[in-house]
Amino acid sequence: MSRAVVYETFGGPEVLELREIPEPHAGPGEIRVRVTAAGLNPMDWGIASRPEAAARFGITVPSGFGYDFAGVVDEVGTSATGFAVGDRVHGGALGRAAADFVVVRTPTEATEALWHTPEGISDEVAATLPVAGMTAAAALAAVDLRSGDTVLVGGAAGGVGVFAVQLAKLAGARVIGTAAASTFEFLRQFGAEPVAYGPGLADRVRTLAPEGVTAATDLFGIETAEAALALGVPPERISTVAAGPNPPGGVRATGGIDAGPDAMARISDAILAGTITVPIAATFPIEQIRDAVTLQAGRHVHGKLVITL
Repeated sequence: MSRAVVYETFGGPEVLELREIPEPHAGPGEIRVRVTAAGLNPMDWGIASRPEAAARFGITVPSGFGYDFAGVVDEVGTSATGFAVGDRVHGGALGRAAADFVVVRTPTEATEALWHTPEGISDEVAATLPVAGMTAAAALAAVDLRSGDTVLVGGAAGGVGVFAVQLAKLAGARVIGTAAASTFEFLRQFGAEPVAYGPGLADRVRTLAPEGVTAATDLFGIETAEAALALGVPPERISTVAAGPNPPGGVRATGGIDAGPDAMARISDAILAGTITVPIAATFPIEQIRDAVTLQAGRHVHGKLVITL
C-alpha cells in the first residue's frame, strides 16, 4: 500500500484526505517516481473546489490532488525511454502529484510532464517549477516581451508572479507589478516596481510610468488586462492566464501548456546561475495538506508552498 491525497466530493480543504491506496507500478512505456516533494498551485484547490473547473480538465470525483512533483525514478516499464532508475526528476501529473508514487508515460501526455532535475536544484525547488515557471514563461512569450519594454505584471507577488517578474527582468524589461501594499518590499527584492491593485490602477500606473506601458500580463484575473487596455497597450501585447478562453478586449489567453520547449531549461539554468530565486514561503508534511491548502487559498502567500513526503 502507499499514500495519496484524495477527495470524493468537491469542496474546500476539508474534503482532502490522506488515504492508503494500492501501490501503483510502472507498466509498458511508463515511469514510476517516488515523490519527495509536491508544489501547490491555486489551480489545485480550484479544481478540487469547483466542479466546473474540474470539468475543463476532464477530472471527476473521486480524484487525487495536485500537479507539480519532484522525486526519484524507482521503476521503469518496458519500452519506456529517457529515464533510468535513480534519476532525480520533476514534473506534473494532473490530479495525482500529492502521493507517495506517481506514474507517468513516456513520452508524456497532455496532462503530464517530466524533466530531469539538475544537480544543484533541490527537490523542494524543483517541485515549484512546472506550473508556475512554465506559466510565467508562456505569459511573457505571448506578448513577445523584449528588452526595453515596460511590462505591467498583475499578481506579481504570487507563485507565478515571482517567476514572471524575474524572467521579465532577465529579458531586459522594466517591471511594474501589482500587489497588496504589504508585499511591496518583497517585490522590490526581485527588481519590480510595485503598485497597489484595485480601483484606479490605470491612473496609478500612469503616474509611475508617464512614458507609457508597452506590454502587460495578468496572472490573477482581468483587472490588470483592463488597466493595460485603458493605458493604450495593444491587445496583442497583453496576456492573461486566469480569465478563461475569452478574455476582454481581444487580449491573449495563455497557460503553461503554451510555453516553449526550452522554457524549463532556461528557468533551471537561471536558478543555477543565481539570476532567478525561488521563494518558498512554507513547507508542510503531507499529513498537513489541509493546513497548506487553507493557507494558499487565503491568497496572501508570498512565493510558493511545498508539500514534503
